[in-house]
Amino acid sequence: MHNNLFEYFKNKNEFLLIYALLCFTGAVICFILSKYGTLHINGISAWLKPGKFFISVGIFAFTMALYLSYLEDKKQVNNYCWSFIVFFSIELFLITLQAARGRKSHYNIDTPLDRIIFALMGLVLTAVLLHTIYIIKLFFTQKIFNADLEIILSIKLSLIIMILFMLEGFTMISLFKHTVGSEDGSKGIPVLNWSKNYGDLRVAHFFGMHALQVIPLLSFILAKSKKEVYIISTVYFIFVTVTLIQAWNGKSFIK
Repeated sequence: MHNNLFEYFKNKNEFLLIYALLCFTGAVICFILSKYGTLHINGISAWLKPGKFFISVGIFAFTMALYLSYLEDKKQVNNYCWSFIVFFSIELFLITLQAARGRKSHYNIDTPLDRIIFALMGLVLTAVLLHTIYIIKLFFTQKIFNADLEIILSIKLSLIIMILFMLEGFTMISLFKHTVGSEDGSKGIPVLNWSKNYGDLRVAHFFGMHALQVIPLLSFILAKSKKEVYIISTVYFIFVTVTLIQAWNGKSFIK
């Protein structure tokens, strides 16, 4: 079994797999700092946010390393991998820098430097978004895949849902906050810090982004036909949309 697992990953995108490992290492360091460090922002360890972003980017990199192996245009895949690594490294550096300074990384324009950092974060995420949309185009234009049609369909649909809820991030930027019904900083659930008392747009953003993992996994386990993949994807999309509507109505996800 271990040999088969090694062979499976050996043929995937090496650069993104290594990058994912580095991100997970960064997350461990941040969580250690959050436990033993004394630097806090709004009553929460400053290192918790970069730790969560390191995990999120690591999962994204790991997932894309698996999915990109199905594309035939290796030149475009390689370009995307380097774009992914460079831009997300800038994003993670800026978030970590702000944590080290004891400053908020998001929605912070208090000083000229904070404004520059927040603007750069938006620019690099836009670059990743646009390049990912191009990769999605390759999935839809390629005719033949070395995989079951159900799995490829689940990847295509999960990519579309992910992009839609990645775009939701720009809504939060336009509002300059993620809480609906109150200002940011209200009491939240452990680790994720989603608001316990008000609507939180991060909930739909989180579940929408992780459609990339959930839909293909559920399809692999449950689906025996393309119709069942569509059903799984539709149900998941409805679930995430409901969390978004709930947040817009100012209601907490956990109520």
